[in-house]
Amino acid sequence: MTNYPLYIESGPKKKTTQVHVLVLLGCVVQGLTTEDALAATPAEIGRFLAFLNAHGESVDLAAPFTTTVAAHVMEGSWIGHGDPAPGFEPDFAPLGADELATHLRRLGWLREDLLALIGGLAEDQLLAKPEKGRPLYAVIEHVASAHYSYTQATVGKVEGLLPALKEVQLGPAALSDALPRFWSISTARLAAMTREERTRLVPRGEKVWTARRGIRRTLEHEWEHFREIERRLKRAATG
Repeated sequence: MTNYPLYIESGPKKKTTQVHVLVLLGCVVQGLTTEDALAATPAEIGRFLAFLNAHGESVDLAAPFTTTVAAHVMEGSWIGHGDPAPGFEPDFAPLGADELATHLRRLGWLREDLLALIGGLAEDQLLAKPEKGRPLYAVIEHVASAHYSYTQATVGKVEGLLPALKEVQLGPAALSDALPRFWSISTARLAAMTREERTRLVPRGEKVWTARRGIRRTLEHEWEHFREIERRLKRAATG
């Protein structure tokens, strides 16, 4: 039976919490408490496995699995929101070329699914302000801006990436062309990382940044908000 080690981050009172399933890089669960996040984790693992299966990876969706807590980080700023300052032990392992290719392929699938989700939405739907949270367009723009930051932290300045981001920020009318262009620039640069870039440790403020950490945050952040948009659209469809 497969066991998934869980890496948890929360404050000492175990309020806002994120659970990271690092062997399924990108699978992340947020909860108002540690108990809530852990309770939601098995279902989210199942959803992530279904995502992989839908895109052709060999996954037995009926196979049982277990989880164990591998680490619980409760220190650092902005704790419980995706990237505690100390990081997680696996963040500091070298990132192999084959692993990088796998992660970028999955990232591409996730982006295809996001475009499929929002492709039929009108501009007013993307800009509509919900009772809670941000308009869908603001969520997408936030995801792109965060990815820009993660990419800069991972490989430094990327030629053409900032202008491409500014196109995304022009508004929802530009998304269908601007998002794929923005992603293609960053993906090409990440795919071209050298061995030195994939293995180095780079101090950045209170964090030590690595290629694995950058890829983790990109995948997790985009999965988190893809699922947010998916749930919101499902609620809207069912009334």
